[in-house]
Order: sequence, then C-alpha cells, then structure tokens
Amino acid sequence: MTAAGRVGLNTGMEDDHPDPIDLPWPLTGADALRDELLAAYAEPSRGHHGTRHLAEVLARLEELAAAGASYDRTPVLLAAWFHDAVYDGERDAEERSATWAEDALPAHTDAATVAEVARLVRLTEHHRPEPGDANGCALSDADLSILAAPRERYDEYVAAVRSEYAHLADDVFAAGRAEVLRALTDTEELFRTAHGRERWERPARANVARELATLPA
Repeated sequence: MTAAGRVGLNTGMEDDHPDPIDLPWPLTGADALRDELLAAYAEPSRGHHGTRHLAEVLARLEELAAAGASYDRTPVLLAAWFHDAVYDGERDAEERSATWAEDALPAHTDAATVAEVARLVRLTEHHRPEPGDANGCALSDADLSILAAPRERYDEYVAAVRSEYAHLADDVFAAGRAEVLRALTDTEELFRTAHGRERWERPARANVARELATLPA
C-alpha cells in the first residue's frame, strides 16, 4: 500500500455529491482531458479516492488561498486533479499519475508547468514538502486536511479507506495503516501553511491518536 492509499486523503467537508461542472479546472480548451480525469475518479472500484475526494481537495485549496496562502494556482490545481488520477492500491500509483500528467499536459500548457505538476503529484506519496515550497505546502495541507475532519466524518473516511483494501487481512491492513499514520505524525508539524497549522493541526492529531489507539503497537 502507498502512503496515500493507507491514509486516504479526503477532507469530508463538502457536498456528498459534488457537481463535476463546478470543480475548478484551470486549462482553457482542455475539457476532454478534464473529462478523462473525471471518468478515472468516478470508477466504481474507488471506495474512497473518487470525485468527492477531488472536490474536497480543490475546496481546501480555495480555503487556503482565501486565508492568505500563496501558491501558483495553475500547477497546484492541476496537481490536485492528477494526484490520484491513477489509483489501484499499488505502490507506484503516484508515479503513474505523474507520468500521466507528463504525457497529457504538454499539448495544453508550457513545459515548466508540466514539470511542476509532476513534481507536486510525486510529493503526495509522502507529504514532506520543504518549508519554502509554497506550492507543495498548499497541496500537501489540502490533501491531509481530512485528518482534521469531525469525528463522524473521520470514522466514515477510515471505513472507506478500509473498503479499498478489502482484499487484505485485518492484521495486515492495520499494521500498514498504523505505520503510515505514525510516519505522518512523527513530525513537529503535520501542516505546513499558517492556516493549516491554526485550523487543522490539533484536531488532526487528536483523530490520529484516537485511531492509533485501536491499531497494533
């Protein structure tokens, strides 16, 4: 399981049935690519990493921008769209998502933007942006903000992640889940933006600690 797969990264603060038409898409003349990505997120096999997840990450990016976080809108939004474009529970899903971006985007935007999108997608495997990486910090915080969801939503998200790994025995899944949660929280700060630290740090750590108490030591 990848880190993203074990944790699952929805925010859980949006409409349960987002209208894809309302999702911010930063490229003009690339609606076919947008629709291809939407189709990938809408695959029935996705118990958690679906269109709702995409909508929530995009919404948290808008929230961060409104709170004063500075990031380059086009590459960060595109990275949000691509970060789980490939999702099948295999370890290299982020790499394959980044490769998809590298293959699909040159027809629609400049080389620097393509490279930045791919870099950001790869960063979501571990969520460890450098302090000066404004784009990486924004995307990472938006993706991790599910950890700060209200208790009922957090529990729903945990169950949805488990459903995506129904093929794994409970003890195998629990050990992997505990490993990645501990890796994420074994840092001074989970969130790298000021807004993330202020709004999400404390509830996220409380949720994770509560869940870890139910998992193997």
